Amino acid sequence: MTETSHDTNATATEPDDAVLDADPEVDDAPEDEGSRSKRVARLENEGDIAADFLEELLDIADLDGDLDMDVEGNRASVSLVGGDLGTLVGRDGEVLEALQELTRLAVYRETGERSRLMLDVDGFRARRRDVLTRLAEESISRVRDSGQELRLDPMSPFERKVVHDAVAAAGLTSESEGQEPNRRVVILPG
Repeated sequence: MTETSHDTNATATEPDDAVLDADPEVDDAPEDEGSRSKRVARLENEGDIAADFLEELLDIADLDGDLDMDVEGNRASVSLVGGDLGTLVGRDGEVLEALQELTRLAVYRETGERSRLMLDVDGFRARRRDVLTRLAEESISRVRDSGQELRLDPMSPFERKVVHDAVAAAGLTSESEGQEPNRRVVILPG
């Protein structure tokens, strides 16, 4: 059976990730300074918890690396850089995906709240985002030229979100269909 999720705004397109990617505390109303400060403090705390967890993991694995923390939009972002960290990325980012989920669980254990934390190792996600943005732009052109929907190859939740965001920015609609690990983006003509 194929599970399809229709997306009109392409911001939270993955039902499997809705719990992690939807932020019920954030709405479209303008944020006052006090609530913005609380949100940033909460996200910085998530980043600190994640960093502690990842530092312990690096020590256990006897790997060298530095941690960079930031708040990007409505999520904490932690990057591991330096050293030989390729083993933490794995083939096609599989180890990175698993490590991100473990890190989110560590944050949940400490805070009691689900985390949307984004983890990157040695710039893998940043490089992958660039490649996927180019793929999305080429695919959008193909859909506009042909007037036909286009099914892309299966992707991870992170990869699908990048494509959905690019499609929405171009004014088209996309949806996800299928089940993990074969879940894919379908770009619909305008």
